[in-house]
Amino acid sequence: MARPDLHAPETPATRFLRQHKAAFSTHLYTYEEHGGTKVSARELNVAEHAVVKTLVMEDEERRPLVILMHGDRKVSTKELARQIDRKHISPCDPAVAQRHTGYMVGGTSPFGTKKVLPVFMERSILDLPLIYINGGKRGFLVGVHPHDILQMLHPGLVNVALE
Repeated sequence: MARPDLHAPETPATRFLRQHKAAFSTHLYTYEEHGGTKVSARELNVAEHAVVKTLVMEDEERRPLVILMHGDRKVSTKELARQIDRKHISPCDPAVAQRHTGYMVGGTSPFGTKKVLPVFMERSILDLPLIYINGGKRGFLVGVHPHDILQMLHPGLVNVALE
């Protein structure tokens, strides 16, 4: 169940957003293991398409990257590799992803990562007026305008969504 966000946590992600003077809202909810965006969308009473997941992947040389994708879509890793001129893309092992980002899986935010990683974003996210994305802790999302992500993270825009 969604909880009042009177005591939203301070995370590297929220510090990053404040440093960049980005407008954002905070949304706490009861985290469910393996619940994903389906649970967060239900708890916040928003469309799962507007909940954006932060996925940490790696290329054939084990170089990490972040891909931002609609909650109700999957990433075509084959198409992503083709569009960013890599041979192969696959999900990072959770422990490796945590080392790169500083965030636990289920709480990974693209903002304030431990290491600066290349970020790619599904182009159609820009069509949404507002998105909900992880704020750096399990059970904590921030609402941001997708065009602000362009200003802060300078992601490469890709078309790699699968239904």
